[in-house]
Amino acid sequence: MRAGRVAVPENVVVHSVGKEHGYSEPRRALNFYRFLWKVLRQDGIYGCFSHMMPVFSALGGPLLRARGIPLVTWYAHPSLTATLRLAHTFSDRMVASLATAYPYKRDKLTVIGQGIDTSLFSPGHSEPEDPPFVLCAGRLSAVKDHGTLLRAVAALRSRGRALRVVILGSTPEGGEAYAQEVRSLVRLHHLEEIVQFRLGVSAPALRDWYRRCTAHVNLTPAGFGDKVAWEAMACERPSLVANTDFMETLGRHADALLFTHGDADDLAAKLERVLGLSAPERASMGAYLRSQVQRLHGLDSLADRILSVFEEIRACRDAERRGAG
Repeated sequence: MRAGRVAVPENVVVHSVGKEHGYSEPRRALNFYRFLWKVLRQDGIYGCFSHMMPVFSALGGPLLRARGIPLVTWYAHPSLTATLRLAHTFSDRMVASLATAYPYKRDKLTVIGQGIDTSLFSPGHSEPEDPPFVLCAGRLSAVKDHGTLLRAVAALRSRGRALRVVILGSTPEGGEAYAQEVRSLVRLHHLEEIVQFRLGVSAPALRDWYRRCTAHVNLTPAGFGDKVAWEAMACERPSLVANTDFMETLGRHADALLFTHGDADDLAAKLERVLGLSAPERASMGAYLRSQVQRLHGLDSLADRILSVFEEIRACRDAERRGAG
């Protein structure tokens, strides 16, 4: 829809339909078809992959189908729109990081995991800070449920547990009221001395925050594949989550790291146990979680997982043609 300054490999061409230039929707639609027709006319393409752009799938789907070109659409968000329904209709397959991250019919859905860059998000060589430092990374928006974390931290502090918390993330447009509400909760629970707010940072800087923390907490419910939880695990840090979709990744540590969404008491109990682990126990847990992220969600194998979906579509089409013949 828009392009800024991009650095891409030599075999990648970027076309923007012009939103960064203020083009109207009709003009952007015209540009979309102009670029798509150029690609179809000049290049013998194997398939079309649409990432989080159901509008492009809906616009291009009929033309691609007429040309016999497979269309795979990635969509992982709880919002169900008329555009998504059209994208689903014209796509040969829908893919998502997690099953519940896709809000529509499952007849075309294939779950392929997230693409986490485990070469970037990797463990460091320093020990977690003392006193224990709990990180909560992500935008300051209501779905992140920061209030549950603050109530859990207040409960731990009342039991004499020493810790500090960093809430790392920017406030999205329109989210100022929620951000003020979170800061009010900090004051209400008298946590000003141990809770800090920091603005969102670049990916390398975020990795360094993961490496410094003792544990990471993600509070979004099922239906949101929040990649910060996987990134923290890739850095070999325990990540406590409220999203049951992470159960496969958590594996043998699911009971220790999965808490009930919105339940501050459950989070406090599980966070206290994680903070109470010995350094070797935490290291063992972290190494296991990193191996799970590499296996299920590693960026290295994401392209292969996407290509395998196209291969399955081609195989099904070939089988149908043989059956018809």
